[in-house]
Amino acid sequence: MEYQNDAKYRRAKEKVESIRSFYGNLFAYALVIPFLAYINYSTTSFPWVIFPALGWGLGLLGHGLHAFAQNPFFGKEWEERKIAELMKDHNF
Repeated sequence: MEYQNDAKYRRAKEKVESIRSFYGNLFAYALVIPFLAYINYSTTSFPWVIFPALGWGLGLLGHGLHAFAQNPFFGKEWEERKIAELMKDHNF
């Protein structure tokens, strides 16, 4: 019973750390992108700020999906099915 509680605690702690990391990334994005937009629009007419905003935004989206376990491609159900499949494979 103690092992199960310890494993559950570790998983919960990892989950909280992942969510906290996501919020830190989101906060940095919310500070840096407007600053870059200000620099962009005060120095040149080419809107280069869209490139870091889109790139970082896509990374942020992936980070959020991972942190909140909302991965449509490799979610929890997929993991469980894959583990069961590998456990049945005698050559594994």
